[in-house]
Amino acid sequence: MKKTAFLILSILLVTAWSQLPVWSQQRQKNIIVTENEKPGTTDWILTKVVRHADEPYDKGWHRRTEIEGYVSHMSIKAGDSLKIYVSTDPPAYYKIDIFRMGYYGGKGGRLVKTLTPLKGLPQGITQLTPVDGEHHIMECNWKEPVSLKIPEDWVSGVYLGKLSIWRHHDAEAYIIFIVRDDRKADLILQCSDLTWEAYNRWPQWRSMYDAPNEPWRSRRPESYSAGFDRPYAIYWNGYPASFEPLTNGSGEFLMTEFPLVFWLEKEGYDVTYISQVDTHTDGPGLLRGKVFVDVGHDEYWTRQEYDNVLKARDAGVSLAFLSGNSVSGEVELLTSTDGRPNRGVRCIPGGQLDEVELMGARSYGVGMADWICVAPDHWAFEGTGMKKGDYVPQLVGWEFHGPPLAENHKDLVVLAEGPVTNYYGQPSRRERTYATTIYTAEKGNYVFNAGTCWWNKVLSAPPGYINPPFIDHFKEGDERIRRMTKNVLDRMISVEIKK
Repeated sequence: MKKTAFLILSILLVTAWSQLPVWSQQRQKNIIVTENEKPGTTDWILTKVVRHADEPYDKGWHRRTEIEGYVSHMSIKAGDSLKIYVSTDPPAYYKIDIFRMGYYGGKGGRLVKTLTPLKGLPQGITQLTPVDGEHHIMECNWKEPVSLKIPEDWVSGVYLGKLSIWRHHDAEAYIIFIVRDDRKADLILQCSDLTWEAYNRWPQWRSMYDAPNEPWRSRRPESYSAGFDRPYAIYWNGYPASFEPLTNGSGEFLMTEFPLVFWLEKEGYDVTYISQVDTHTDGPGLLRGKVFVDVGHDEYWTRQEYDNVLKARDAGVSLAFLSGNSVSGEVELLTSTDGRPNRGVRCIPGGQLDEVELMGARSYGVGMADWICVAPDHWAFEGTGMKKGDYVPQLVGWEFHGPPLAENHKDLVVLAEGPVTNYYGQPSRRERTYATTIYTAEKGNYVFNAGTCWWNKVLSAPPGYINPPFIDHFKEGDERIRRMTKNVLDRMISVEIKK
């Protein structure tokens, strides 16, 4: 009797498995699922970042000389060597714990390697000749880097190196890099590292927005260019507007991108990771993915990056803009003084990319609003229970997308829309509206545009979660947005591309 029952159960399980969509079967056995079965830890979280007496704003966000570092490559393949440059002032021994960031049972990271003991020394700054007359770039020239050959078994992902000093008054900081691969995957997630660098104020007031002694000069020709050969300072671009030590050395990743990474890997999506430099240099590489995922605050793109993503769309790759203020500013990549390509970024004054053609809507700066459903019968809302007029409080922000919409995409559907306000709930200086849209490209693939930097903030709340200012409920998440995101990504993954 037991054998018969076991046989029947086995047949039922095999039958159920065979009836699952192919993408669902693959999800249950892909490399990301296997990776996240390994033990995780929350030891990646910084707990000892020095807060100086003159913070938070007027003299804040500057370098913390106790320990700081940067890397030779924003993204790197397994088998290649990464150089890690570290400064400690005063001299001190330190260690580097390297973590791959993901779900890992809710812990958010897995320790993959520890480098120790390491002797740190103070490293200076060399301000080199302006790149283009009035355009300056801050380029460090630190010595004696730690060399790390990336192991062949490291899975593509975002990696944080936690720098820790061993002494009485301990200090900590991050270095950050991406391990990329060449495999085919359902999702290719592009981190927004050109925007991280554009707002990086290390050592103090040296972002792409700051002219000498004049913070927030806003990308005028006199403003600085931004270089990758320097650490990331504690992050500030108006969001979050408080002391956030967890961002020290990690760019904008932990603020706006990690909630999506955490959620995607929790859900078992087959995802591989790249930087914007990879999108710029390797257009054909985008064709190995079914979906290109744009995340968080992805303001600055090169012309070549834009063209490569446009070609990928036209070749049948779906695009998911889970982001706001994307494709807003055109930049060019700069070569370092010793000839290494793509080690700096400079805003092109007057440069303009056609974000409406690509995303379906225009990119805007600051604007905040409730996210209001206007097309509940669309398949994107399936299973959400939302009706017309239902809303997600304050989901639109820090920056957004909205009209004018792409009139040439005849089947473009507006899924949500409404007026935006400023920080204090007052009407913006100009009457503007946000829009969440979706359209079908020529090959039958889709382009989804969430239209808000904060879309990913309600998907998950990883350890160390950083809440936006003025908002107290995001950490609770929103199951409707989770379901909608799954609907969109799953449809994109399963779509049959027209020949």
